[in-house]
Amino acid sequence: MQRISMRAAVAAAILGLAVAAPAEAKEVVLYTASNATIEKDVVAAFQAAHPDIQVKAVNMSTGPITQKVLAEKGNPQADVIWMVNDFALERLKTEGALEPYAPKGMLITDEFKDPDGFWYGHNATIMAMAVNSKILAEKKLPMPTDWVDLIKPVYRGQVTVAAPTKSGTGFTIFTAMNDMFGESFIENLHENIFQYNSSGSAAARQVAAGENAIGLSYDTAILQQVSASPDVKLVTGRMSPNIIEGAGLISGAPNTAEGKVFMDWLFGEGGMKALAPHVGIGAAPGYGNVPLDQIYLWKLRRPVDEDGFKQAWAKKYEK
Repeated sequence: MQRISMRAAVAAAILGLAVAAPAEAKEVVLYTASNATIEKDVVAAFQAAHPDIQVKAVNMSTGPITQKVLAEKGNPQADVIWMVNDFALERLKTEGALEPYAPKGMLITDEFKDPDGFWYGHNATIMAMAVNSKILAEKKLPMPTDWVDLIKPVYRGQVTVAAPTKSGTGFTIFTAMNDMFGESFIENLHENIFQYNSSGSAAARQVAAGENAIGLSYDTAILQQVSASPDVKLVTGRMSPNIIEGAGLISGAPNTAEGKVFMDWLFGEGGMKALAPHVGIGAAPGYGNVPLDQIYLWKLRRPVDEDGFKQAWAKKYEK
């Protein structure tokens, strides 16, 4: 009887421990090219809505983060790739790195949806000029109003932009310039370049710091500097190079269920509200900072060979 009682006590203790053991922690791993402020705000808003899911974010530029997803295709280490451009998302789709998924409760309009359901856009990013009006006044330079102004000799050494070989922002700007104006425009612009960067947002930060007068960057990076400094202005240049930025579920992800929860939230009201203060044109009506009636969104008229364009540009300008 004592043995039976002892066994029962041990069994009860084990059962009690099993009941008391906490449930396995849930997490979602994001690969993102977002800037630090957007990442912080979006992750905080998601965690507030889903406190049971821990977010781990790996932040790199679009090119490296895309290569990382492709390199890990046989053994994915992340669940969602987020805040990357549609060039990257299309490549990942074509190479089988994304899994089709239709987020529940999407608010976005059809033009931001991949027709095959592999990825979705949460905003359209326009490329624009960050202009330091104080530097212009000090150097007695005119305010640029159009992209063609940038090749005027008066701006020599005053323009900063990301290299197209190292940044999705730079690639978008230079391919649009080539499509709009041709190779000679890029050659003339090169004469006025102060520095080529590896980060799309760096040009806006340099302008705000007073390092040079004009930085070619994307709207959200410029808007952050506009908010921080009365000297920084956003100039759209009349015709705006642009790109859709979005997210997709990584195929074979380790936390697919949590990845789907993040996608549901991101493209619903919660995600749109969290992104709205930071984006130019929101994918859902009413979310964003740039009125569409003030800009002309340039659509490429000629197909772009991404690798070929980068190789040709690097040979000529990357020294």
